[in-house]
Amino acid sequence: MSRLWSRFGARTAAVALLSVGVAGGFYLGEDRQTQQQGLTAQVGLQVDRAEYAYQRDRQADHRLDSAKQRAAEYQAKLRAAEAAKEAAQRAKEAEAAAASRKKAREAAAATKPYDGPIPSSCEEYSGNRKIGCAIMLDEGFGIDQFPCLDKLWTKESGWNHKAYNESSGAYGIPQALPGSKMGSVADDWKTNPATQIKWGLGYIEGRYDDPCGAWQHSQSSGWY
Repeated sequence: MSRLWSRFGARTAAVALLSVGVAGGFYLGEDRQTQQQGLTAQVGLQVDRAEYAYQRDRQADHRLDSAKQRAAEYQAKLRAAEAAKEAAQRAKEAEAAAASRKKAREAAAATKPYDGPIPSSCEEYSGNRKIGCAIMLDEGFGIDQFPCLDKLWTKESGWNHKAYNESSGAYGIPQALPGSKMGSVADDWKTNPATQIKWGLGYIEGRYDDPCGAWQHSQSSGWY
């Protein structure tokens, strides 16, 4: 606004100067009309220059305002894109967490606990060890064999029926290789410790006669 008034002021001052010159007898000499025309031309030139400067400044201001607006729009787009990216990442993480919880619930539901009898001689154990002790006795092995079986499968899997060896592909409490071999006992071999234990005891009996034979072989060779 101040620049606009300055341009009007320049034009007004120029015209006022011309008027004062005429009124005060500024133009002397015989060819007063010629002098007056020359002064008018000079004043007109000054006014044109002032108008040109005014229009130039207006164009510069317009370009500056346009540049500021484009920069603001670009920053707004960047912020919107970043917010959308963060929202997508949060949604992805929430989806992965939900899928993980669902998988855990399904695995828990698929695991069938051993509901067979537990001999008093096996009461000192707990969890999969207690199940293993009961099934071993049921399969005809003596209780004296369980310490060997306990050490063998503690070494192999820690009695974890979900134990998986990524380097070899062995799976379950007896570390069957591949784990699908245990499907010969039951289809729930991935989740049921009793199925894995029954298969493992059958494997041990077929190759080493009893758990202590399997443990001795494991000690001497590192595997069974």
